[in-house]
Amino acid sequence: MANTKRQLFLKRRMRVRNKLRKVNAGRMRLSVHRSSKNISAQLIDDVNGVTLASASTMEKDLGLVGKNNVEAATKVGALIAERAKKAGVEEAYFDRGGFLFHGKVKALAEAAREGGLKI
Repeated sequence: MANTKRQLFLKRRMRVRNKLRKVNAGRMRLSVHRSSKNISAQLIDDVNGVTLASASTMEKDLGLVGKNNVEAATKVGALIAERAKKAGVEEAYFDRGGFLFHGKVKALAEAAREGGLKI
């Protein structure tokens, strides 16, 4: 049976997310979404079902609307780390979803680590 790219992506996302939930119970989740034009990150409290902080290239004040490259991902990573500190979160686990930990996703994670967020 041939799976489509979308089906494989969704399967990989659930596999990654379920494994992370088992290992990191009680910690905040740094979730990343990457589209063809933008990249975004959210800091989520799964216990209460609340988003504590978010950052995206779609924010006008960041000046990166429609940019989806490694430099934009680095700026979003630094911004989410800064906003996480303001929200009082110093430690989270990195949920890459169905995306491979390479390129833009990796740049975002490394920038968040350099910004002081333990992931």
